[in-house]
Amino acid sequence: MTQTKATRLTPELRTTAYYSTFFTGSGAAVIFLPIWLSEKGITPEQIGLVNAVPILAILAFNLIIGRVADRAKDWRQVIIIGSLIGGIVPIGLFFVNEFWGILLFWTLACLPGGAIAPVLDAATMRLARRNNTDFGVMRAWGTVGYMLFNGLTGYLVVWFGSSVFVPLFVGLAVLRAVVSLQLPAFRVPSEQPTLAAAARPQGAGRLREIAKPWFILPLFGFCMVFGTHFILNAFGSLLWKQQGISEDIIGPLIALGAASEAAMMFIWKRFGGNISARRLILISAVASVLRWLVMGFGPDVGVLVLLQMTHGVTFALGYLGGVHFIANWTSEDIAAETQSLFVVGQQMLSIIAVVVFGWLIPDLGAKAYFVASAFALVGGFCIWFSLRLQSPKSTG
Repeated sequence: MTQTKATRLTPELRTTAYYSTFFTGSGAAVIFLPIWLSEKGITPEQIGLVNAVPILAILAFNLIIGRVADRAKDWRQVIIIGSLIGGIVPIGLFFVNEFWGILLFWTLACLPGGAIAPVLDAATMRLARRNNTDFGVMRAWGTVGYMLFNGLTGYLVVWFGSSVFVPLFVGLAVLRAVVSLQLPAFRVPSEQPTLAAAARPQGAGRLREIAKPWFILPLFGFCMVFGTHFILNAFGSLLWKQQGISEDIIGPLIALGAASEAAMMFIWKRFGGNISARRLILISAVASVLRWLVMGFGPDVGVLVLLQMTHGVTFALGYLGGVHFIANWTSEDIAAETQSLFVVGQQMLSIIAVVVFGWLIPDLGAKAYFVASAFALVGGFCIWFSLRLQSPKSTG
């Protein structure tokens, strides 16, 4: 009986359980936060700040946390500490009702999760490679948890009104903190070499070893592609509503994109190892160019359904390719720091893309997606040029 239970509670299952809670608060906030803020008397301009300031705070801390995590005995310690802080701080939301208090506690509530996310991805990738298991499946359950609370929160709004938001968000943050306590050790002890580690060449141990155009360009290129997807998150529902699409259709369209993302992560291992990581990132960029080009024509619901089904290719494929690319060329010594640098790039390009898109929408409407298509095209060129500078190794 004990052996059977131990077999079931593998490091992969324990990590998957944590991923399934990791994005639930974000899933609830995407639907519920604007409603809650509005009912608190927060203006649209202030709502924009409440959403933007946490991103800037995370930008400031990502690289620091990544470096600390790489120097810790195990990445697990940093993930748990971040989760516990992230479970305690949101309690302050019960006691604030005006803009500055909400801004302070919402920023502090978002900061721990945003800072440890790249550490979690890097640690999970190393665990999967050491045990020859599937990173994509573990990460996919994070998207499933996000989707679940996208849908459930909509019903909670109807049943209980905005007063349920803070208890829900705090409860999900506490749940994530509790589940983090059962995370496994992610680093293999140095005295226990594994066959997988022996078979895989040692990657760079210092950032300066990979601070070269062939390594930076594909990651920068995907950051540009990622930024175009943040545009969809920020303005997609607004533009669809302007096109005459009703809210009861917009919700399922958003969920369809998340479902496509999860599906790609679940099936990743069946083909991901057969194509180099940079070529997969390039495929995501080309698909993004086409997706946003069609979106610029303001298509009807039938076409939008097809476009949302490509989200697994335009986003998930490139994201997984980027994470694998970093793992292919770096060692555990800089795994979290490099992944954090990648996330910082995504956030910076997202801010730029959203600001530019916000300027364009009043005059161009859906045609602003043509600019997003051009943005993705430049990102694709960066990835292609990297392949010309440095040929991939088996999976690079």
